[in-house]
Formats: sequence, structure tokens, C-alpha cells
Amino acid sequence: MNTDKKEFFSTSEVAQNLGISRTAVLKKITSGKLKAQKIGRNYVIHADDLPIKHGGKLTKEKKEIIDQAIKKTVKDYGEALKLLGKE
Repeated sequence: MNTDKKEFFSTSEVAQNLGISRTAVLKKITSGKLKAQKIGRNYVIHADDLPIKHGGKLTKEKKEIIDQAIKKTVKDYGEALKLLGKE
């Protein structure tokens, strides 16, 4: 999927790109895990709201979430990470 030119993607396009079913994409939308806009009976997903590895952009909010996850991981598993680093 070339996200450089398109601004919005259908649920079918996102499903194909993520390697999941269209139903799974709809479940992610209804559960709030994937941001989408409803147009008529269908949903469209903005390119910026795609997962980063699939062409989405790293926004300030997404970066903050990643930073928080890293801090929590280091806090909870710091000693184990140090031991793994020595291997």
C-alpha cells in the first residue's frame, strides 16, 4: 500500500495491508484501537492513523505512549534486560 499519495484508506485496503480480515479491522475500529471516520455506511482510515510500520506517522501522542511503555518496561524488567544484554 503506497501511503505517500493516498490520504484515506478503506477497511478492505487496511485489512489487506495488515494481513488481517476486514472484520478484524472493523473490530479494531469499534473497540477504539484503530481510529476511523464513518462516511455513510463505510469507514475510512486516515494514513496518519495507520500503524507506524504500515505508513502511519509518529505523532507526538504516539511518541509519548511509546516513551511511557519503554519507561515501564525498564522499571519492571530493568534487571532482566541488563542480564540479557550481557549474553
